[in-house]
Amino acid sequence: MAKVEPVGKNKMLKEWPTWVLKKAKTATHYGFIPLIIFIGMNTDPKPQLSQLLSPV
Repeated sequence: MAKVEPVGKNKMLKEWPTWVLKKAKTATHYGFIPLIIFIGMNTDPKPQLSQLLSPV
């Protein structure tokens, strides 16, 4: 009787990088601007939120 290796493990190893990159893309997409605002609020001199969001 031959030992059969599960197919799910091999498939999981092939799909894992795709899953991780999709999650990283989503996190980057929704987290980039809040990160920039957070960094801007913690600099000296302390700007107001309206100053950070205005284009001038």
